[in-house]
Amino acid sequence: QVQLVESGGGSVQAGGSLRLSCVASGRTFRPSAMGWFRQGPGKAREFVGFIRWRGGTTSYADSLKDRFTISRENANNTVYLQMNSLKPEDTAVYYCAARNTGYSSSVYSYDYWGQGTQVTVSS
Repeated sequence: QVQLVESGGGSVQAGGSLRLSCVASGRTFRPSAMGWFRQGPGKAREFVGFIRWRGGTTSYADSLKDRFTISRENANNTVYLQMNSLKPEDTAVYYCAARNTGYSSSVYSYDYWGQGTQVTVSS
């Protein structure tokens, strides 16, 4: 069983930055890709970006790619989401997720999910 634990959320003023972390544990953790998603108040969960575990190729939602960056440390089973120039509309619970095969932006295609970490951006 794979467990994902996010951290690094908090409150920040508009224009600020935050870095979220996601640590994965499990007897055999060999994901194909790790994704970040978010769910704002009253909204559906949406794709932020993913990183392929081998090779480190990334993909982002078009509206976020200029401000958000995903990276990983394979040795520590950790994925990061660096968020810069934050806006109030970035306020959401941020989730990391892992999938066993392939890679996708679909929220329905991930096999494991963390509990989420709250990010609040004030104007």
